[in-house]
Parts: sequence; C-alpha cells; structure tokens
Amino acid sequence: MIGAASAKPLQQICRIQSATKGSTVWVARHRRRSAFSSIVMSSSREVISTENAPGAVGPYSQAIKANGMVYVSGQVALVPGTKEFASPDVAGQTEQVMANLGAILSAAGTSFDKVVKTTILLADMSDFGTVNEIYGKYFPENPPARATFAVKGLPLGAKVEIDAVALE
Repeated sequence: MIGAASAKPLQQICRIQSATKGSTVWVARHRRRSAFSSIVMSSSREVISTENAPGAVGPYSQAIKANGMVYVSGQVALVPGTKEFASPDVAGQTEQVMANLGAILSAAGTSFDKVVKTTILLADMSDFGTVNEIYGKYFPENPPARATFAVKGLPLGAKVEIDAVALE
C-alpha cells in the first residue's frame, strides 16, 4: 500500500495509464515541510525467456521483470534444450543450476552482482557444504541475502534448486 510505511499523510494518489506495454503508473504525493515529494511506482511486467536455460516444466515463466526487479524462477540442473540433468551428483547439478540462473539473469539485462536474494532448496541437507562452496564462487563479494531449506523432493528428482531476485 502506497504511503503505509510513512507517518506522513498521503496527500494525493494519481493513476496514469501508460501508452507503452499497457503499464500503470501510480504517483503518490506526500506533504513534507510544505513541499511535496513524489513516489512513482510502475506496475509494468515483462516475461523473460531464453533458450540458454531450460524451459519451464510447468505453468510459470523463467523470470519476470517488474518495477526495477527481476524475479527468477527456481532452476534445476537441466541442460537447456533437453530434459536431462547435467550430472547425477550435487556438485555437477549445482554448477548447471548456476549456469541456468546466469543465462536468465543475462537475458533480463542483469547479472549475479545485482542479485539481492536467493533461496536454495536441497533434497539432502548433507549436500549443504558442496552447494555452498560452488554457490560462493558466483558471489565473491557482497553476497545476497539467502535462505536454504531441505525439502522432501524436488522436480524431476533434482538434488538442488535455486531461485533469485535481482535488481535490473
């Protein structure tokens, strides 16, 4: 909700329909020491898709770009253009997952250095050290926030799945 986080009274909200891509822009105006400041929020949404990463195995997009952010769906270790895993072991699968994430980030016009949050899903928590070592190579400085969970199962029997949220 616009203005919910601010103690300043919300003075005016305007909705502007953009001619491009049918996006909606909301402009909120706050009173601040007799001056007005504006917050602009766009509700444009763009589907990101690349052949350099596996296609979705369900009703979802590889990524969505919205409001200056890129939301990358969870990636497993499928080799692009196939339904085959890159490797049977967690190390090889993690390398392929990171390559798939990188391809999608690139297609969205961003990169690993702009990732702000990831979630790692593991079929076996004993693989944490191996996954962590490989993952760390992609974030040598200022790594993103992250959550890691062990789950009962992953799509197609994968050993690891990782999603990401990045700045454009």
